[in-house]
Amino acid sequence: MSQQFVAVVPPVERPRLRVEIFIVLGLSLGLSAVYSIINIIDLSTRDVPLSQQSTALNTSQSSRQVFDFLYQVVGILADLVPVALVAYLLWRAARPHLGNLGIDGRRPFRDSGWALVLALVIGVPGILVYIVGRHLGLTVTVAASAGDTYWWSIPVLLLSAARSGLQEEVIMIGYLYYRLQQLGWGRWKIIVFSAIIRGSYHLYQGWGSFVGNLAMGILFGWLYTRYGRLLPFVIAHFVIDAAIFVGYPWAAATFLSNL
Repeated sequence: MSQQFVAVVPPVERPRLRVEIFIVLGLSLGLSAVYSIINIIDLSTRDVPLSQQSTALNTSQSSRQVFDFLYQVVGILADLVPVALVAYLLWRAARPHLGNLGIDGRRPFRDSGWALVLALVIGVPGILVYIVGRHLGLTVTVAASAGDTYWWSIPVLLLSAARSGLQEEVIMIGYLYYRLQQLGWGRWKIIVFSAIIRGSYHLYQGWGSFVGNLAMGILFGWLYTRYGRLLPFVIAHFVIDAAIFVGYPWAAATFLSNL
């Protein structure tokens, strides 16, 4: 399935692995998917069309600057706890310690190069999917960053982008793929299952975001099962979100003001 061999666990151990997967997803993106499904049902059954509704990312948490900063940083760190948990669960004594997650430091420059290519391949079509979704009334208006800016705003937005890259790729690909292989799942069953969850926790942005992230999950999953390296996806995700979070105000004013 990938470059590393993953042994299927005996049937007696599979119930425990299923419970572990349920707990990890319940503490992280699986719970986000449940909230997003409820949210899209709520948004879709209102009198106001989806295209006239909005959602916001990286919003201010307090009117007082120091507490806004603290709330945002603590929230980001809290979201990274499940990432630390799966790293702990799949840690192995031999180097590379995170090899079960497809992470090692052997080819940082090559991984970074592939990441930039992936960011372009995913990022540009992603913008088009968002614009088309807005025109078709399938996507809400997404404000990617708060209007207020402080000296720490850009560093925190970059930290938020790093959080997204680590949380989504380490859990939805590195961890989930390894555990589902241990349960004996086939390649495409894992790819589609993970991609559906990825699309589902973006449903709060509308159906266009679901489709775009579903496609992203399928592409990332297919590439991961071929090459077994996770860092390019983590870096690419960070680059995409950093560009959106930091550059969104300019992009919205330039390209989306007439939508």
